[in-house]
Formats: sequence, C-alpha cells, structure tokens
Amino acid sequence: MSDLPADPRERLAALGLTLPEVPAPVAAYVPAVRTGGFVYTSGQLPFVDGKLPRTGKVGAEVGVDEARDLARICALNALAAVVSVAGDLSDIVRIVKVVGYVASAPGFTAQPQVLNGASELLGEVFGEAGRHARSAVGVAVLPLDAPVEVELIAEVRPA
Repeated sequence: MSDLPADPRERLAALGLTLPEVPAPVAAYVPAVRTGGFVYTSGQLPFVDGKLPRTGKVGAEVGVDEARDLARICALNALAAVVSVAGDLSDIVRIVKVVGYVASAPGFTAQPQVLNGASELLGEVFGEAGRHARSAVGVAVLPLDAPVEVELIAEVRPA
C-alpha cells in the first residue's frame, strides 16, 4: 500500500480499476443518499456491466475466494454510488462502516473472510481512511440469488 499514490483516484488507477457506472436499482430505492457530511449506500450487488457474474450460496455453489472477489466488486459499486452523490472519489474523507451480507450454505461460517474482499479494497484505495467498522452477516438468500451484498457509510467533504 505504501507504494501507491496518495490520491484515491490515482490509487484506484494504480490497482488497474475504474469506477463503474452506478448499477440501476432492482427495486424502489436509490443507490445512495447524502445527509450532512455522510453518504449511505443501498446494498450493492456484484454487478459487472449490468449482470451478476455468479449466483448461488457461498460454501456450496460459490467458493470463499470467488465470493471475496465478488465482495470487492460490491465495494467498487458502492464507491461509485457514493461518488454519484458526493462528486468525486477525492471528496471521500473516510469510510466509516461496511455491512456485508453473504448468502450462506448451511453451516458456512467464513462470512468475515468473504467480506475481507471489500475491506481490503477500501484500504488499498483510501489507506488509513479506508479502515472502518464492519458487520459480516450470513443470510439464507439475497436478491437475484447474488452470493454477496455490500453497503457502506462514508464521510464526505462539505458540498
């Protein structure tokens, strides 16, 4: 991480990543809401070009490593949602909280390892400001049979 540039936009580029278009909501909600100095995102699924690259339960049809990669995609989508109401990636002061949901096969207990994909990406992009509080929750099923869903709360610069 120390070899990466200081600006989060440059860090993202150094990782070979770009912010995607904000995925369209799949129901009656908005992707993100800004209130005061915070942005709250809706749960973000691992959409890539408008499609889920994988469906199913983690610990059955989807392995932990693949689910970790999907959580990383969810976090990237969540950042795009934040930027859609905050203005720019550099307007994010701190990632405050991440909540991740993992569609889990019975007996699966590695939800924290899956959510590390999201947490590690945020750390790579924002450094110390990307360290956050987090919940990793196992659930029976997620919308569209997605394996992972991530939402976040970000502190942002005044508008």
